[in-house]
Amino acid sequence: MAATRRIERTQESRRLLVTAAAELFAEKGYRQTSFIDIAERAGISRGSIPWHFGNKLGLLESVVDDRLQAVLAGLPPVPGEPVPGELSGDPLDQVMDFIRLPATRLFITLLAEAVEAGSPIREHYARLHAALRQAVRARIPAEALPPGTTSEALTVLLVGAVIGVHAQWRVAPEAVDLEAVRATVRALLPAGLGLA
Repeated sequence: MAATRRIERTQESRRLLVTAAAELFAEKGYRQTSFIDIAERAGISRGSIPWHFGNKLGLLESVVDDRLQAVLAGLPPVPGEPVPGELSGDPLDQVMDFIRLPATRLFITLLAEAVEAGSPIREHYARLHAALRQAVRARIPAEALPPGTTSEALTVLLVGAVIGVHAQWRVAPEAVDLEAVRATVRALLPAGLGLA
């Protein structure tokens, strides 16, 4: 009984630290966030961070893994696979809704730091991009793409569009009509891609 409670407390502490770190990395960036900031936000001793994660990079890895799993779970389902209730719906709506996710802010903040040479974030961002590429490939068959295009190029375009729209919406939400963007994307994308 006591061992079970200890395991539950350990899991809860870890979850609180990952959540706090994700919020702070999105708000302040990876480099500007300290163990003290994370511990205060989580309401946990800062000594528990190295105990759970080893170091700040280990914590970043856990944050990226946690948020990446959540993002990928929210993507449109792979054709032919059973659709869990929370994944049903219009794929374009799901892509557009991604713009509003807190995880999107986190990934965009991390991307800004990843452009610097030698950044430890580059590897994690590359993993995110590889997972998104795989998700696009699984959901949009190659034969649905126009001649001369690739799922890799489509992924770059989609990620770039999401980043651009998200950045504009964060800076000037009153100037970005997300419903008009959604309607424009729906009108411009070929229906065969499964996003229109």
